[in-house]
Amino acid sequence: MNNSNLIYAVRFIRLVPILFFISVCIAIFFYPGGNIHDFSQEGYSFSHNFLSDLGGYKSHSGEVNFLSSFFFGFSLILFFFAGIAFLFVPYLFKDDILNFRLALCGSIFFGLGSIFFAGVGLTPHDLYMETHIFFALNAFRLMIPGSLLFLIVLYRSKVKNYYASTIFFLLISTFAYVLYQIYGGSPLENIDNLSQQAIIQKLIVLVNILCVFIISFAFSNQYEILNQNKGL
Repeated sequence: MNNSNLIYAVRFIRLVPILFFISVCIAIFFYPGGNIHDFSQEGYSFSHNFLSDLGGYKSHSGEVNFLSSFFFGFSLILFFFAGIAFLFVPYLFKDDILNFRLALCGSIFFGLGSIFFAGVGLTPHDLYMETHIFFALNAFRLMIPGSLLFLIVLYRSKVKNYYASTIFFLLISTFAYVLYQIYGGSPLENIDNLSQQAIIQKLIVLVNILCVFIISFAFSNQYEILNQNKGL
């Protein structure tokens, strides 16, 4: 594997959270309105709409949701390519065979999770509800073993310690969210459950994109270490 290709993969992984955030903000701006309890709501509400509402063929108000769904779909399709880019990451740890194997397994989980996130964008909730939920639930679950494996890799590597702390925070937060998905109340029951779940969903998504952004710098750090060792 050419080392110069590795840094491009790392930079792309770093770019995706930024593009995702910008695209979601644009999608929010264009969302017509409505939520599952109030079809008359104007525009998008951070406390009463899920992110998936942005990707519906129609908004909950009944209006065609073309622009919002376009930008939301684009933001998540980016994760498909980020998943492919993650498959290059293990080669940053090729000097340590155990780290390479752990990173390879971690990259497969992260890659599958990223592809599942893309699946969320490609299956509007109002057209493919069961498939959409399948992708949405399992995307986060796949991040858990991926985070655990990369936590071990970063702990065993020579990268700065706070990067391992970042991925540990990602692991704990995602695990807690998955438990919440399983045991939390249904947003269909009442508006309080809807508000709680909508806010928590946005928080965990923010944690995920921030942590992936920060962890990309750990990969850059490892790239520098790899080149230094090569020059010795």
